[in-house]
Amino acid sequence: MTHFFKITSLAFIAAWGGAVWAQAAVKVEGGWARATVQGQQATGAFMKLTAPQATRLVSVASPVAGVAEIHEMKMDGGVMKMRAVNALDLPANQAVELKPGSYHLMLMDLKAPLMKDSSVALTLTFKDAKGVESKQQVSLPVNTGMPASAEHKHTEHKH
Repeated sequence: MTHFFKITSLAFIAAWGGAVWAQAAVKVEGGWARATVQGQQATGAFMKLTAPQATRLVSVASPVAGVAEIHEMKMDGGVMKMRAVNALDLPANQAVELKPGSYHLMLMDLKAPLMKDSSVALTLTFKDAKGVESKQQVSLPVNTGMPASAEHKHTEHKH
């Protein structure tokens, strides 16, 4: 009976561990938001996201913004265009960088200016391949430009 109990317990632990892995948080690195000036109603937020399994970033919210959206910037006929996207795919274990001039988060209808050296709270909503939603709270530093540490890493990146 003891042997059966050990095997059943190990099977339960393995199954439970798998469930925990499925709900593991998306890794957020190098996050920051661009500072604004008085009267500016919108800004961008940037970061690198790495999901442990195929996931989609489906929405963003922030108490500092009336509207928060996932945006994409890309060249279209020689003109840089920006548009909102419904979701951003995060392939398993592959970093997806949200950066100026590419995918990013737009914070619009700002309730107050975002001051350098302050921080901004965001709630990121993800949906996994099974359709299960999870929310993740992050706090990003506010800077006037890409932080030196993120800029240094970005310039070292080779394709």
